[in-house]
Amino acid sequence: MTAPPLPLRRPPEKILIIKPSALGDIVHTLPFLDTVKRCYPDAAVHWVVARGLHTFLEGHPLIDRLWIFDRQRWRLAGNPADTIKEIAAFAMGLRHERFDVSVDLSGLLRSGLITLAAGAPYRLGFKGSDEGSFLFYSHRIEGSMQLHAIDRYRGIAAAMGCPMGPVRYPLPPHDPQPPVCRGLPAEYVVMTPSAGKAANRWPAANFGRLAARLPLPTVLIGSRGDQPVADEVIRHADGRTVSLAGRTTLKELIPIIARARYMVTNDTGPMHIAAALGVPVFAVFGPANPRRTGPYGPGHTVIREELACSPCYAWKPCRHWQCMTAITVERVARVIEEKTEATNQRSGEGAGARS
Repeated sequence: MTAPPLPLRRPPEKILIIKPSALGDIVHTLPFLDTVKRCYPDAAVHWVVARGLHTFLEGHPLIDRLWIFDRQRWRLAGNPADTIKEIAAFAMGLRHERFDVSVDLSGLLRSGLITLAAGAPYRLGFKGSDEGSFLFYSHRIEGSMQLHAIDRYRGIAAAMGCPMGPVRYPLPPHDPQPPVCRGLPAEYVVMTPSAGKAANRWPAANFGRLAARLPLPTVLIGSRGDQPVADEVIRHADGRTVSLAGRTTLKELIPIIARARYMVTNDTGPMHIAAALGVPVFAVFGPANPRRTGPYGPGHTVIREELACSPCYAWKPCRHWQCMTAITVERVARVIEEKTEATNQRSGEGAGARS
């Protein structure tokens, strides 16, 4: 999976991780962070992250500094000259740090340029990275696209000479009992009915009809922009759901998900938080490849339609989205019922054996 370990002359003193977005990708990077810090505990680690998502990583004890990449503001800035100055200052600030190793886990043109700007003698990324970003690396690491993103990322850690222990998620510090959790049901299912890409969204009405059928109440999570999706779920849920969409911080998602019996979700960032917490996931997948970006680890269930065109890697989604619309509420409800009953039976047998 990886090239032989790099011929590092000495343990790196300063490492730069370049993974600006998205939330799920940032969660995927946490096991890489854990592996590298266990291997090089004295190394300072900096992380380039997109504005907005930086709040999830703030205060992380394994990260010495966050470099906030403000692409949205730079793109919308009224004065191009000022934007160029800000980007140049960002690049110069990185170079001034004198990183020993920089790691591009995004593999896009902008992340490749950031890798180059940082000026580390060891600039690592995947051999098959997109948009020509591989041209900016000093060392190109093999990483099969048939592997899950977490395993691919840890392959770069292996190339840095780090031993591969268990996958661990050093989640950021957070309040385990934030005020937003007050008043939630004692037991509930958490639902994530939106997704970053429209093609990855199972119809919101289906989530609502499913919520009406489940034996436990549901709690909806999402961003402020997901409010219309949440409203559509509520319209079809027969009063069986509570919406927290737009009412939480990114860190508050952690305790909300941690308390859930299980999660029903599209392919989206909170799904990976659930997997990191060991909360069982029922994920509805359409064009995305669950082998690469599905919930990592045992105990999770991916529900998808077996079509010749899925998974799909086209730049633009097709018009019919059959891979999502063909998945019925009845099918998802049946899978959840069968899986949860089997889990409950195993738990009962285990309790009987211990008594």
